[in-house]
Amino acid sequence: MTLTFAATLPDRGFDVELDVAEGRTLALLGPNGAGKSTALGLAAGTLRPHDGHVTLDGRPLVHAEAGRTRTWVPPHARQVALLAQEALLFPHLSVRQNVAFGPRSQGARRREADAAADRRLADVGLASLADRAPSTLSGGQAQRVAVARALAAEPRLLLLDEPMAALDVEVTPALRQSLKHLLAEQTTVITTHDVLDALLLADEIAVIDGGRVVERGATADVLARPRSTFAAKIAGLNLLAGTWTGDGVRTTAGEVVHGHAPGDGLAVGVPMTAVFRPAAVSVYLDEQHGSPRNTFRGTVTSLEPRGDLVRVRTGHLAADVTPQSVAELSLVPGAQVWLSVKAAEVDVYPG
Repeated sequence: MTLTFAATLPDRGFDVELDVAEGRTLALLGPNGAGKSTALGLAAGTLRPHDGHVTLDGRPLVHAEAGRTRTWVPPHARQVALLAQEALLFPHLSVRQNVAFGPRSQGARRREADAAADRRLADVGLASLADRAPSTLSGGQAQRVAVARALAAEPRLLLLDEPMAALDVEVTPALRQSLKHLLAEQTTVITTHDVLDALLLADEIAVIDGGRVVERGATADVLARPRSTFAAKIAGLNLLAGTWTGDGVRTTAGEVVHGHAPGDGLAVGVPMTAVFRPAAVSVYLDEQHGSPRNTFRGTVTSLEPRGDLVRVRTGHLAADVTPQSVAELSLVPGAQVWLSVKAAEVDVYPG
């Protein structure tokens, strides 16, 4: 592994282990305050762990025991680049000089550093802006320059902290496409709240919640078969966790959810998860019976436009229905409803 990471910060309730193989991109997902940026800070050297270690290419960057630092490599000597939400370009330097800053600080001559800067600016599609001042750039352009500046230093590890968070929706796709190309062979850890960032940029996902890794796996697997509430939410799926009864999943609320089981031989009481799409959920004012189906009582908490549909949320579940259905059922926040999903639409798996 290129990066191995295990660190605790008791005052923040943080206790995380991670690893990233060479040339791979790991996306850290999780709610605000979960510990994603803390993980990046520990890897970059802007934070020190109470206990733990960070190793890059077999080289110890930090080792701490009981609050005492035994090994410490300062941030500038780690071969780690951290890109924050804001571009933070040097205002007194040109675009080319900003990107050349990394090679120059590593001892490269001006001509060599400028050549490296021009290559990286070409990589992000901004070669024509090399002589411009940062103040003349748009937000999207500035962030792409910041990416070029980070990569010009040839880091062994690139850390991206919500790189699209401060950008307008119109410019985000361009940066995302630039990153998709640039990160193909770069070892990277990225934090994001956007499922498209994870899908397009990351090979793997780790979900951090409450300072712990609660889920880890290949991007497609985590988003298709989430085992944590946050992963299910970002994937746009309903998730109900519980234990196996023999023919369904009994949730902590006492509901039994029936669906496609993974096969025979499962022991009663083992942890199981039921997942289904909001589009598979129907909304009624009265409880429904008949064909094998699951029904849940709930109170509407919000209504969100989703293209041609409206997402109806009841706290722990969501349903996608037509605007006509919303009008016919008089759905408003506070309305009491029944949600119904056929067993055939529910996937049940261990976890």
